[in-house]
Amino acid sequence: MKCLLILTALVGPSALAYSQPDRPNILWIVSEDNSPFLGCYGDTFAATPRLDRLASEGVLYERAFSAAPVCAPSRSTLITGVYPTAMGTEHMRSQYPIPELIRLFPEYLRKAGYYTTNNAKTDYNLSPLAGRMDAAWDESSNTATYKNRKPGQPFFAVFNTNISHESSIHKPLDTLMHDPRKAPIPPYHPRTAEMEHDWAQYYDRITQMDTWVGGILDALEQEGLAENTIVFYYSDHGGVLGRSKRFLYDSGLHIPLIIRFPKKYAHLAPGGAGTHADRVVSFVDFAPTVLGLAGVPVPEYMQGHAFLGERAEAPPAYAFAFRGRMDERIDLSRTVRDARYRYTRNFMPHKIYGQYIEYLWQAPSMPSWEHAYQEGRLNAVQSAFWEPKPFEELYDTEADPHNIHNLALNPAYRQVVDSLREAMETWILAAKDVGFIPESMMADISETTPLYAFARDGDYPLERILETASMAASGQTGNLPALTTKLQDKNPVVRYWAATGCRILGGDAAAAKPDLVSLLEDSVAAVRIAVAEALYYLGEKERAVSALTDALADRNRMARVQALNVLQTVQHDALPALEAAQRLVASHPKGNDYDIRAARGLIKTLEQ
Repeated sequence: MKCLLILTALVGPSALAYSQPDRPNILWIVSEDNSPFLGCYGDTFAATPRLDRLASEGVLYERAFSAAPVCAPSRSTLITGVYPTAMGTEHMRSQYPIPELIRLFPEYLRKAGYYTTNNAKTDYNLSPLAGRMDAAWDESSNTATYKNRKPGQPFFAVFNTNISHESSIHKPLDTLMHDPRKAPIPPYHPRTAEMEHDWAQYYDRITQMDTWVGGILDALEQEGLAENTIVFYYSDHGGVLGRSKRFLYDSGLHIPLIIRFPKKYAHLAPGGAGTHADRVVSFVDFAPTVLGLAGVPVPEYMQGHAFLGERAEAPPAYAFAFRGRMDERIDLSRTVRDARYRYTRNFMPHKIYGQYIEYLWQAPSMPSWEHAYQEGRLNAVQSAFWEPKPFEELYDTEADPHNIHNLALNPAYRQVVDSLREAMETWILAAKDVGFIPESMMADISETTPLYAFARDGDYPLERILETASMAASGQTGNLPALTTKLQDKNPVVRYWAATGCRILGGDAAAAKPDLVSLLEDSVAAVRIAVAEALYYLGEKERAVSALTDALADRNRMARVQALNVLQTVQHDALPALEAAQRLVASHPKGNDYDIRAARGLIKTLEQ
C-alpha cells in the first residue's frame, strides 16, 4: 500500500487511474428522511417497484442505521467516517471547525485516481468547508455527473434527492395516490385526519422517489457502466413524521440500505443477488468501506468498520447514535443498538420529546397530535411524546418494532440493560464525546481550538463529566449531596451538569438552594442559565426569570438559545422576558437563526 501512496505522489491521480483498471466504480443513490417504507422491506402499502427490483439484484441490509436521526449530523458522519460527537458536529447546523487531520473521505479517492462527483447536497455540518470541498470533489453541483470523467477513469458519484424530504408534507395536496383512510399509522400516532393525510402524502413521495431512483439506474445502464459499478441505495436517516426524524428510535435511525454488485465484483459481496444481510451497519462504517472497495488505505482516525470486500472487518456488535440540539431545541441523548435491543439514555429527561420546533410544526399532523393531547383524547402510548422522558429506555425491536414498550425497569431485562449501558459508556469515553459541553461553551472554545483537539489536549475530564451528567439525569434524591459538592467543581461543565441535576430534582433539591444562588454570578453563561432554571423550580421564580431575561442580551447566540429554551418551558411566568424576545426578533425580522426561531416560539406562547 505504501507503493500506491508513493505512486500517487510521483505521477499524480490521472496516471494512477490507468494503472489499476479493475477498480470498481461506486455509485451512491441517496434519498432523504425515509425509513424502510419499501415493498422489499415488507411494507405492503408502498409502491416501490424499482427499489424492489434493485433489492432482488443486490443485498438488502436488515440492520443498517444512521448515526443521527437528522440530516446534517448524519451527513457529517458519512463524509468523514468520524462520529460527530467526537468532532463537535452533533448539533443541527452548528458547523464548528474540525482539525485539518480529518478530511472529506472522497479526497482520498480522488488522490488515488477516482473521478468524484456530488449531486448536489452537502450539509456536512462542519467548517472550514471550502478547501475540503475543493480537495474532495471534481464536481459538486446540481449538474455534477460521472459522465465528465476521463476515458477509463473510475468514479465515485453521489446523487441525492429531496423528493421524500420532510418539507414534502408541509403543504397538503388535494389529490393523492395513496388513500389516507388506508394509511398504516404507527401506534404512537393518533388517527387524526391530518395524520392520515400526511402519511398518505408521504407514501406518495416515496413512490415518486422510487421512480427517480429508477432514472439514475437507467442512465447507468444506458452508459454501459452497470457491469463495472457497485451501487448503494440508502436514506440519510429515518423519518419523517413526528417521533421519527430527530428522535432516537428505530423510526428515526433505521434506514434502508441496498447494495448491488455486478458479476465482476460479486466476490466483494456478502451474499448473492436477492439475499438479506443481518450485519449491524452504521453510517460511520461507510467511508472506510468505500475506501476499502477502491483499494485505498483507511486513515487511522476513522472510527468505523469496513463491512464489504476483501478488507471487511469482523461484524461489530453495536451501532451507536446520538441526539443533540435539534434546530432551536436543546436536548442530549445517546443510544446503542445491537442485533435485537435498543438502549437509550436521556441526559435531559425533564425535557419532553415534543418540544415545539418551528419547522417540525409545519407538518399539519404535528399540531393535530398536540391538540389531541391537550384535549385528553390520547391513550398512554400516544401521550408519552408530550410528557417527561424516562432516564433510560430499552426496547426489544423484534417484539416491539415501534419501540413503545420500555423494558428498562423490567427485572427480567436487567442483564441486557447492564450490558448495553456499559457498551454505551465505553463508546462515549473512547470517542471522547464533546456533546456534554454546553453549546455556548462549545462555540467559545471552537473560536480558538477545534473541539476534537480540545477533547484530547484541553481541560476536559470526560469521566468526571459523564459521571455527573448520569447522576444528574437519574433523578435520584440520594445524589443531591454529591451534586451539591459538584456545584463548586473547578470545571464549568461539571458545574453545569450539577445544576441541571438540581433542576431535574425540582423541589427535592431545596438543600442546594444557597449554593445555587451563589452561582447566579458564575463566570460561565451556560452555568448561570442552568442555575436560574433550577432556582425557578425552588420557588425563586422572579429571580430566575430576571437572570434568564438578562441572558437574552448575551453576545453568545447559543447562550440566548439556552435561555429561551428555559423561558419557553415556564410559559406565562416568562412574561417579563417578552419585550427582550420581541427586540431580538425585531433586530432580525426575517431571521432564521435558532435564537430567532426560539424567540418567535416564546412570543407565540406569551401572546396566546
